[in-house]
Amino acid sequence: MIKKMQNFMDMDDEFYQLKNARYVLLTVPYDGTSTFVKGADKGPQAILNASDSLELYDVQYDMEACNAGIYTDHHEYDFSTPEAMVESVYQRTNHFLDMKKEFLMVGGEHSVSVGAIKAMSERYDNFSVLQIDAHADLRDDYHGSIYNHACVMARAQEYANVVQVGIRNVCTEEQHNLVPENVFYAHNIYNDEAWMDQAVSRLTDNVYVTFDLDGLDPSILPATGTPLPGGLQWYPTLKFLDKVFRSKNVVGCDVVELCPQEGNYVSDVLAATLVYKLINMKEKYRK
Repeated sequence: MIKKMQNFMDMDDEFYQLKNARYVLLTVPYDGTSTFVKGADKGPQAILNASDSLELYDVQYDMEACNAGIYTDHHEYDFSTPEAMVESVYQRTNHFLDMKKEFLMVGGEHSVSVGAIKAMSERYDNFSVLQIDAHADLRDDYHGSIYNHACVMARAQEYANVVQVGIRNVCTEEQHNLVPENVFYAHNIYNDEAWMDQAVSRLTDNVYVTFDLDGLDPSILPATGTPLPGGLQWYPTLKFLDKVFRSKNVVGCDVVELCPQEGNYVSDVLAATLVYKLINMKEKYRK
């Protein structure tokens, strides 16, 4: 039986309370512009459900980052248009930044990231976005909207330096928006870890991480709206993220594009584990 909206992970009540929580997790179940497999609006709930299966103790980092408190936010956003959604997320992000909370978000399709990136760019100088993704998402507009999921990084480039990792699908119209030295294509990095330090060096001091789950290989995460072969694997991805968190000030993160498959919870658990791993990394390397 599917659970109702709930908190992230199975913690004691004191760690769910906003006043006690260092971290806030926004849930943004939006799927208004996706163009292949629909269902990303069910991603946040699936991540919350799967998080109940996780242990609070992180073996890799020898800690329980949940003790810092994780508040799960179930705000009702305006999903009437892509523009309204972006503005709603922008306002909600600012609300928690004003409260000095550490920011995470789960989507929903990738377009939910735009409002958060805009808000962060106004708070931090020397600001970069790290995108992990199968797709460049650099179209100027798509299907009549500049806030389509295929345009996320074109919008992000208006606010920040963007470094793209795991890319393996680019259309002709996106070529003029590519910054070649900031793009780490999957076919160039799959058998060599030298790229990791190169990618970190392209980031500025303050970094927002946007993680589209189709950046991972579908052999380990099949439940996404636009899967592509040849993606990133689990441990190399964690090793790279560890380098980013250790050397940069990660000011926020999102995990998007989980499209749950009924009866198959492997992808849900991976996505929930990734969210908690990001929290543990942030807590371990807090600047």
